[in-house]
Amino acid sequence: MYLHLVTVVPCFFIGTMLLLIKKGTYIHINFGRIYMILMVITAVITLFMPAEVGPRFLNHFGYIHSFSFLTIYTVPTAYRAIKKGNVKSHKRKMVLLYFGAILIAGGFTFTPGRYLHQLFFG
Repeated sequence: MYLHLVTVVPCFFIGTMLLLIKKGTYIHINFGRIYMILMVITAVITLFMPAEVGPRFLNHFGYIHSFSFLTIYTVPTAYRAIKKGNVKSHKRKMVLLYFGAILIAGGFTFTPGRYLHQLFFG
């Protein structure tokens, strides 16, 4: 869990910065690569974390794991899109990834019964 936090917390800040700065710059490209790598590492780590809240599939995966699978699919397809010059597709995928995997999934980690809820509100 701590390794997950070490990789996902920088993703929140880097992703926010990437949404705000000018696109296509040296900074955007390089931080974008770091963001993508950290997001995939984060997603893979979460697949080894069992669901603690809600129903489970295969006695391990919960609904929140769908964001991990979304990330593992979205990052390579967004990378391919930008390499092919499809800026519109890349942008759409990266914005949806940020809002889905960072903001929505991150929001769920603050619900009762989860570690971050206990840490901040318990």
